[in-house]
Formats: sequence, structure tokens, C-alpha cells
Amino acid sequence: MKFATWNVNSIRQRQDHVLQWLEREQPDLLGLQELKCTEEQFPADMFRKAGYDSVVVGQKSYNGVAILSRVPFTVTHRTLPGWECDPPQARYVEIRTGALTFGNLYLPNGNSGGDAGYANKLAFMAALAEHARVLLRAGTDFVLAGDYNVCPTDEDLAPGALSPDDALVRPASRAAFRTLLWLGLTDALRALHPVGRFYTFWDYQAGAWQRDSGLRIDHALLSPRLAERLLSATPDREERNMKQPSDHVPLIVTLRDGAA
Repeated sequence: MKFATWNVNSIRQRQDHVLQWLEREQPDLLGLQELKCTEEQFPADMFRKAGYDSVVVGQKSYNGVAILSRVPFTVTHRTLPGWECDPPQARYVEIRTGALTFGNLYLPNGNSGGDAGYANKLAFMAALAEHARVLLRAGTDFVLAGDYNVCPTDEDLAPGALSPDDALVRPASRAAFRTLLWLGLTDALRALHPVGRFYTFWDYQAGAWQRDSGLRIDHALLSPRLAERLLSATPDREERNMKQPSDHVPLIVTLRDGAA
């Protein structure tokens, strides 16, 4: 099985990028974040012609998540259980295909909205951890993939890329991410590459891409049995070099064949 997560930063601007990438990589599942469109505006017909059905949780101009799948699936959640936000934000969608549950998330950045905005980020992470506990207790094989807006360690960002008080690196953000790992989940990329700088995001400003001043904020966390099947986890850096790219690149994960 092959799946990926990709913050596309406007699907209507990048739909051709995604279609070309799907043709080249042929993943079974692709989680998309930051669609910046409603469900009605999402180009589902174009992806269906390419062999991918979709489930979309949209929002006008902001946020938005979708999963593209070339395998049959059922939708299990359109919001993250236990997380409420007023007004509502489109940040989570989950499907089940075979024996696999695939959750796609777009975690709040936490740098806007003052203390309340940061509290909302931590509340999302706490709800995500509780949802993971529920899935683990049920013996479910699952992936929680997406834009986490967290650099788990100092090695996950270029020197000087963020200030120490940025919400992506604040101690409480990193502690909440570690909670997911301590539950028994596996960070797919770090399981195979425990050291080294692997980035998934480069800002559009100040020549960040040209200077390789990046961040690793897009992650795929695997439940225990899936982690045993892990073969590869790689950011597709070439996408950042395309014309009018997203500021994120896909993170591609492959698993050995199994019950899922």
C-alpha cells in the first residue's frame, strides 16, 4: 500500500499539480489539506476521471481537507471526535478501507488569535490523542497523517527558520506531539531516518526554498501493526521546484502488503 499527505495551499490553483502527481506516483490514498474551497467547488469530477473517488470537508477560503482514494472506502468521521471550534473549521476527515482507518488532519497553526488561538491548537492535539487511544483500544490499524504544524525537534527545522516562541516549536506543542508517540504511534519518517534534516515545507518568503530553510511539519503516524509493515517514508522535494508550487510537498509512505 502507498499513501501520501499533501498540503496543497488551494486545490483550485494546484489541481493540475495534483493530477500530474497522481499519474506519476499512483498512490492508493492521498490526504489533502488547506483546500481553501467549499465541497461544491472541489474538482471531484477531474479526480474521478483520473481513477480517484474523494471525500471532502470544505470551507470557503480557509482550511479544508479531502481524501482521494482509488480503493473502495467508507467515511467514518467528517470532524475530529471531541474537538469543537466556534465557528466550525474544516480540519479532519477519516475513512476506512479494508482493515485500514485513514485519518487526514490539518492541525491549527496556533500563531494567530492570541492565547485563544494557541489553546485551540492544543485542544485539537488533545482530542487527536484521545481519538488515537480509542482506536488503539479497539485494535484498529490506522494512520493519522497530515499537516501537524509542529516541528517535533530542533532537527526538524533549519537553523533560524522560526523564533523560539513560534507555536510550531513551543514546548507544549512538542509535548502534545510526543504524547501521540508515547501512546505507541510511530513517526513513519523518523522510524526509517532517525537523524538528518528532512523538510516538507519552505516558506514563499526570503528565498527559503533556495536556501533550504525548511520545516518538517507534515507527518504520518502509524499504529503498531502498520509500523511493522513500513517500507519507506519520503518527502517529494521535487514538487517544491515546480512552477507555482504549494509551499508544502507530499510526504509519501509505503507499506508491505498485509490485511489492510
